[in-house]
Amino acid sequence: MLHKNIHPLALNIILGTFFSRLATSMSISFLAIYLTTARSISPKISGIIIATSALAAVFTSFFGGSLSDRYGRKKLMLISMTVWTIVFLGYGIATSTFTFFILSALNGCCRSFFEPTSKALLSDVTTPKNRLLVFNLRYGAINAGVAIGPLIGLQIGSAESGLPFFVAGLVYFIYMVSLIIQFRIYKMPSNDMVNTSRTTIKTTLTVIRKDKVFLLALLGMISIYAGYSQLHSTVAQYLALSPNFKNGTHLFSQIIMLNGITVLVVQYPLTRIGKRFSALVSIMFSSLIIGMGLIGFGISERYWQVYISTIIFTIGEVLMFSMWDIFIDEIAKPELKGTYYGAIGFSELGGVIGPFIGGILLNYYSISKGNLIFSILSGICVLGFPIMWFLAIIIKRRDTLEKNTTQHVV
Repeated sequence: MLHKNIHPLALNIILGTFFSRLATSMSISFLAIYLTTARSISPKISGIIIATSALAAVFTSFFGGSLSDRYGRKKLMLISMTVWTIVFLGYGIATSTFTFFILSALNGCCRSFFEPTSKALLSDVTTPKNRLLVFNLRYGAINAGVAIGPLIGLQIGSAESGLPFFVAGLVYFIYMVSLIIQFRIYKMPSNDMVNTSRTTIKTTLTVIRKDKVFLLALLGMISIYAGYSQLHSTVAQYLALSPNFKNGTHLFSQIIMLNGITVLVVQYPLTRIGKRFSALVSIMFSSLIIGMGLIGFGISERYWQVYISTIIFTIGEVLMFSMWDIFIDEIAKPELKGTYYGAIGFSELGGVIGPFIGGILLNYYSISKGNLIFSILSGICVLGFPIMWFLAIIIKRRDTLEKNTTQHVV
């Protein structure tokens, strides 16, 4: 049975991930509209408020993972969930622009503290042979929640009422209580025991900085992430403004739904195929497939072509996200897993760089040059392939050297 292969704590995190992402997507997804309509904040300021969350997440993600290695998973997860509950309640009652900036920053910090810590805990309580299964169940839970959440949000007035934020706060509170109960029932793995002799943040930074394999992987992932981030930025703007489509905004909402459905449909078969190869190989090919999808968006002139491009793009997305956590688990030092999972948050810099470049290209070339715009963006994404290829060569040489050294010692 499936549940016999999954630790109760891991199962709780997977289920909690589904409900928390559902709660987030039914509220935060509509935050920009809520701020402008319900709180009379200008679109420009609303955009900056939302960007504050992403920037806070990027620059605090490393510290969240590092602190979990030093002070324990349980403590950091519960503190994050407590603050997160308050943040969502705050969104529902706040009225001042400054307060929304603070809440947005705290939201990003909570995400960067909780996400790497929970992934490290998943790794701690799961046997190596079942980690691919567990991480993919988590990824599936994320997409299921994101697919359903906005539909619920529309029904309860996310764009004009604070009610969805109160509901989200309640969901996070229940999630926190469930974790408290399970932490009391089940003994935490040895990796979670507080050890003040463990690395300091300064020492950990030195370890990460000297890990050339990780740094090269991070560079490649930033490149691929820059391509992936185009779906919700450049693609959205291009479809909305393109004369080829009568209602580009409606078309974009359709492809977002198609994206979520495709993830759920192809994730399992792609994961089975990916198990035959290394996680790194899957990530390498994800850059090519996402790049193909981007070119497809640029040359599409009919709805069905956009749909096909979305499916191709999503296949690359699944290969990337389903294998990325597994790859990090393979290369991370056991005592620093939280740190490594936190440090991969820097890959989201691609999500900042990508939309920025896409916006510049749209402004410079105009909508009529969609094929050129998306060819350039595809090139940035595909750049991840040679980086990951070079990384694979380095890992192979390192493993060969370690094997020869071990044989010589024996």
